[in-house]
Amino acid sequence: MWNGRSTAAASIVCGLVVIVAGWGPLTGSASARVPAASASTAKSVNAFGGLAGLVKAAKKEGSLNVIALPPDWSNYGAIIKAFQKKYGITINSAQPEANSQEEIDAAVHLKGHDTAPDVFDLGTNVALANTNLFAPYKVMTWKDISASVKQKNGKWYGDYGGYSSIGYNPDVVPAPKSVKDLLKSQYRGKVALNGDPTKANAGFHGLMMVNIAVGGTATNLAPGVAFFHKLYQAGNFLKVNPTPATVQSGQTPVVLDWEYLNAGYAKEFAGQVKWKTLVPKNDVVGAFYDQAINKDAPHPAAARLWEEFLYSNAGQILWLKGLSRPVRIAAMLKAGVIKPRLVKALPKVTGKPLVLTPAQIVKDQAYLTQNWSAAIGG
Repeated sequence: MWNGRSTAAASIVCGLVVIVAGWGPLTGSASARVPAASASTAKSVNAFGGLAGLVKAAKKEGSLNVIALPPDWSNYGAIIKAFQKKYGITINSAQPEANSQEEIDAAVHLKGHDTAPDVFDLGTNVALANTNLFAPYKVMTWKDISASVKQKNGKWYGDYGGYSSIGYNPDVVPAPKSVKDLLKSQYRGKVALNGDPTKANAGFHGLMMVNIAVGGTATNLAPGVAFFHKLYQAGNFLKVNPTPATVQSGQTPVVLDWEYLNAGYAKEFAGQVKWKTLVPKNDVVGAFYDQAINKDAPHPAAARLWEEFLYSNAGQILWLKGLSRPVRIAAMLKAGVIKPRLVKALPKVTGKPLVLTPAQIVKDQAYLTQNWSAAIGG
């Protein structure tokens, strides 16, 4: 089964290319509890009289359903534990290895059930196609999120991001200097892409990284798809779902994936598996994942409190500790609320990144729907 958690502005900060957004302190005033019935239509903490009112309503619900959040993906394990400890709300985590489209499928299938997902973590390619399922909500730090990475009415907004990369085991394959090296015979049966690019954000942007490297553009994916067809014909392309287990076992010695995941493998398997990360210098492709609230969330107050937590200083720093780049990183650096060592731990990235617009993503997805499957043998 394909995996890939299934896109975005940039600037140079402290010598690193960092995906842009702003920040602000997480604050809120005490208030009376709002009836649960109104929580599903609340568009900000103001509907609860402030943060304290939201906390009270969420605690009364007592649970939160999340989906497609692997504990080793961008530090989500620590984020879930921190939220539960802070608020005493039980998090039910379903299908941690699901992709973005499978999140949507679950919400549709489970509509009206207590087990339906309350919140989504989606690639923009999938978010754009499913806004009818989302409840508008603006977190308290809304004004600090760049307009380019959020839907103006609050149906979805960027959370954490990074850059597509090539991860590889130097004990198994020669260090690639470019994407084109992956066509060489030394990589036969060794190159995996993290997810079906028609469904998964990681796969889509891994394909775009390749596409740019072989002469494609933001809205011309034909060269990239043709390259993968060549990889498939040469026997180099593995139609295997790369996971920490496949990296550790050696089943997927080359993985096209987010830099923070590839860098995370090196950290996780230190002393067991050598793992290097390459972000091609002139083929940098960056993107955010997006948060959204299910309009039919069975725990609507807890869903909104989850978003407030993720966009607080504490939540953003937890993502950073997972080696991803939180949406508020630029302003948090400016304000001095991030320890320099956390930024230094990020993979080094140079060059001007390509960050796709929503319109470009929609066009690219239409092309992939018609052409991707055939390129890799159906």
